[in-house]
Amino acid sequence: MGRQPSDQERVRRDARTALLVRGISPYPCKFDVDAYAADIRRRYNADVEMHVSVAGRIMTRRIMGKASFFDLRDASGDIQVYIRRDDLPEGFYNEVFKRLLHIGDIVGVVGKVFRTRMGEVTVHAERLDLLSKALRPLPIVKEQGGAVYDEVTEKEFRYRQRYVDLAVNPDVRSAFAQRAKMITSIRSFLDGRGYVEVETPALQPLYGGAAARPFTTHHNALDMKLYLRIADELYLKRLIVGGFDGVYEIAKDFRNEGLSRFHNPEFTMLELYVAYKDYEWMMDLVEELLEIVANELHGQTTIPVGGQMISFERPWPRIPMFEAIEKYTGFDLRGKNRDALAAIASELDVELHPAMGSGKIIDEIFEDFVEEHLIEPTFIVDYPKELSPLAKHHRSKQGLVERFEAFCNGKELCNAFSELNDPLDQRARLEEQHRLLEGGDSEAMQLDEDYLRALEYGMPPTAGLGVGIDRLAMIMTNQESIRDVILFPLLRPEKESS
Repeated sequence: MGRQPSDQERVRRDARTALLVRGISPYPCKFDVDAYAADIRRRYNADVEMHVSVAGRIMTRRIMGKASFFDLRDASGDIQVYIRRDDLPEGFYNEVFKRLLHIGDIVGVVGKVFRTRMGEVTVHAERLDLLSKALRPLPIVKEQGGAVYDEVTEKEFRYRQRYVDLAVNPDVRSAFAQRAKMITSIRSFLDGRGYVEVETPALQPLYGGAAARPFTTHHNALDMKLYLRIADELYLKRLIVGGFDGVYEIAKDFRNEGLSRFHNPEFTMLELYVAYKDYEWMMDLVEELLEIVANELHGQTTIPVGGQMISFERPWPRIPMFEAIEKYTGFDLRGKNRDALAAIASELDVELHPAMGSGKIIDEIFEDFVEEHLIEPTFIVDYPKELSPLAKHHRSKQGLVERFEAFCNGKELCNAFSELNDPLDQRARLEEQHRLLEGGDSEAMQLDEDYLRALEYGMPPTAGLGVGIDRLAMIMTNQESIRDVILFPLLRPEKESS
């Protein structure tokens, strides 16, 4: 048996029926809008008559005798509406507006704009149309001391019923509008440099380009196993082999990993590959890009993140990985074999898995002891070869590769290499990854023969970059959880329908 409506929902369903009896459709087909709340408030001039047609959701009502006020919310914000009995068809004010309309209903208003004695820009309704009857009540929003309190405050509710969260909390909608503006800014930056936006397969016969566990599926017609991509890298570099000088993709990737404040199994990545460049050039580009993004979103390069102000102004510190680890642990890991690294990790109480190789152990120590200190935008550079199977050997430091990660507020924002383009070296490293995979490392890479074949045709020196769009959005919109910048984050199934 399905869920039974609440008393408030029954009242609204009865109102829907009563509207139909009166010949009023609760769900008409259209309404012509020619103005939005924010524009009305901005453009109002007492010396110029302003007639508008505006639509949105009723958020508050102040019912009086022969006249009332209500607040209407559209995509741009709120506008006050004044409604008077004598301006509307006979019986509409008392029998429809007062009795059959409720907070949450979507209405259209046609009328003249004026300013009340209290100084509030307001639409004097000459016509009021019901556009959608809400059968469930919205949570009641109250303000106290400048803070907003919802009747339903659990984040679980907000993430699961994002449509309600957006309807009652304008700041949430603003954060997602800022996220969209951020992506537009990134795309404009890259397009302006002549890089080509492309699309690569989300369903792949082999996964690669990152250390992660994939989601698997099955194609019935071809009777073959497929994977949801964990990264776009290997396909994009095939395009560099094919003759593109610069390509990028902003796309969904999927990794079969746990949920946390910084992880969602479905997430958005920017990947960029530029021929004839290296990782040092790419660091300069990342600094320039994020400085521009901060400016376009905030009008300045210093922005609020958590309880502090963080500057994206160039240049950023560039710290070798082993130096950072030594600074915060006291241990120099350079040149250590796996057994020695495991012993140090044990001394530091870092949890290890038997299948972890040297690179993974170093990475675990770095995550546990270094990342939290990287608050201002910082590049960590020059990683061990074992940790970076797709990066080029460092030109002057033996055993390292030309790789950097950018960190901010204690978390990684992006990852980049001077891309490995030696087919035989790449084969040897992927074969080692294959051995780790067979040994139980579920995040090791598969051996991709077609990618190796592509490299054998020749790939120019190339700089590659991956940026976590969701984490960058967290920083740029000052949100504490990745779920606050993903409209519909993955959640456990509901225990019962609601």
